[in-house]
Amino acid sequence: MSKSSAPLSLKLVLIVPYVVLVIALAVAVGSLSYSAGNRAVSTVSEHLLLEIVGRIAQAVDRHIVGSGAVLESAFPDGMAAPEKIESDFHELRTRFWIATSLHIDPNNYVYYGNESGQGLGLYRHSLRDAELRMKINADEHRAIYRFTGIDGPLSFERRETKLFDPRTRPWYQDGKRVTGHTWTSVYIDFGTRELLATRARRVLSSAGAFEGVVATDISLRALNDFVGRLKVSPNGIAFIIEQDGNLIASSASPNIRELPDGSSARLKARESAHPLLRAAYRLVQERLATPDATSLPRVLTFVTEEGEEIHAAFDRIQDKAGLNWITVVAMPTSDFMSGVTENASRTVMLAAAAVVIAIGIGLRILGWVAGDLRRIGEAVRKVGEGELDAPVGVARNDEIGALARSFEAMQTRLRTDKLTGLANRDAFMQKLNKRVELARSDRRAAKLGVLFIDLNRFKQINDQYGHDAGDLALQEIAERLRTNVRGGDLVARYAGDEFVILLDQVASREAVGHIRRQIEEVLRQPLCCVEAESTVEISVGGAIGEALYPDDGLDAQSLLKSADRAMYVHKFADRTERGDAPA
Repeated sequence: MSKSSAPLSLKLVLIVPYVVLVIALAVAVGSLSYSAGNRAVSTVSEHLLLEIVGRIAQAVDRHIVGSGAVLESAFPDGMAAPEKIESDFHELRTRFWIATSLHIDPNNYVYYGNESGQGLGLYRHSLRDAELRMKINADEHRAIYRFTGIDGPLSFERRETKLFDPRTRPWYQDGKRVTGHTWTSVYIDFGTRELLATRARRVLSSAGAFEGVVATDISLRALNDFVGRLKVSPNGIAFIIEQDGNLIASSASPNIRELPDGSSARLKARESAHPLLRAAYRLVQERLATPDATSLPRVLTFVTEEGEEIHAAFDRIQDKAGLNWITVVAMPTSDFMSGVTENASRTVMLAAAAVVIAIGIGLRILGWVAGDLRRIGEAVRKVGEGELDAPVGVARNDEIGALARSFEAMQTRLRTDKLTGLANRDAFMQKLNKRVELARSDRRAAKLGVLFIDLNRFKQINDQYGHDAGDLALQEIAERLRTNVRGGDLVARYAGDEFVILLDQVASREAVGHIRRQIEEVLRQPLCCVEAESTVEISVGGAIGEALYPDDGLDAQSLLKSADRAMYVHKFADRTERGDAPA
């Protein structure tokens, strides 16, 4: 007999048509409003992006425009270089003072080196105070003098400990190679740890032969500050990069990264911690590789991996000295579409208010169901990211509750070793990484330790009694380990006959050693699960290596490696004492 169709609720029949009609009208009006606003705002945003790119280009031009004049003042074009610095010392000093007076910020340092290995540099600390850096002989260390005013007397301050040879410096070699002006790559100043760029030009002798190179440094700190202060949009960014992708200035990311040894290195755009900056850089690199890359500036739209629509503009900054920088501005569509979105939202809200009473109860039920589904979805996402113990937090007796319980059971299987019931390798590494991060963020937290266990005679059990007996032995060993550690410790099967233990809240290495000796004694006890054919008791024993954070490692991998090495030391020591063959 066929089943009769379920009767429709009268309330449902009466409410649904009106609800659908009101919502359809609201959606139609909102869509038209949104579409018109979208077109208008897109046009305005394109002009805004191009304007910001242009402002950055103007700022760069203002920042570097004086560098050519500085070199011209220091060594006017066509002026022959002296064979020896000392022969024209006073003239050089005067011209260098005048050159550094033109644009004291950022061009406060002018210097010259010649083929004889001589060098002269003038560094302006202020409008009145300056420093002269000079070496007359190629094999002598550079002398530093302080003076005040253009012709102030020189006061010897010190002599540099490191030998400075201008002929070996990149700016000298670049200037020697190029006939006109040239820019060096941007680099990190050793003293200030700020980015600098150097403009250099070769200087000829009276006979027209190459004699030396004059150069000036430009600090990029002010340029970085300018870009950092740009008001792009609430979530927009602006940055400048070199052709190789190294950051010069950015409103969203540092342009220098600190290395583990305390030194500094350039930060590439693709290595930035800011996701929008990385995404914009990748797109710009792709577009610059196309045949129409010369048609700049350009505005484009793309979608990030997270599904967010982004509007961006980029341009290339070049000059006759070989400068080749790229400026990029990017902002999410949501930043400049907020007004349009709000207008459409108000329309939808008015329609929603008209039907809120009719659908209130249904929305409440749907919200309850959707909330639990969101929690399950969040747990699924975290498991996908490797967080196997992410809580679900759904307690229901219906189908959704059954789904949550099934997912929790799956979580348990994912982080549990099937044979022993212990935590598996992934679960252990996740726990260890979290514990190391906690210890790293809170120095007051107690130390933690790791034990790495390798069973000594497990292969003999497998070979003599079979793999089933070996599985039983692993299960018995796992139960012993589980029952002989503290409540806050974690035991896991790492691989094969290897186990690891995370010791939480240990006071010292002696405490770790005490626990290790206890575990060794537990492993020496005869196995109950293996039925030997003789009266000989079977035991496996084990070699145990230990590691203590932070003494033996600052991350999970280094702690495990330290414990593994210590385990092999104990293992070979035990074999030597017993005269055993490798297990």
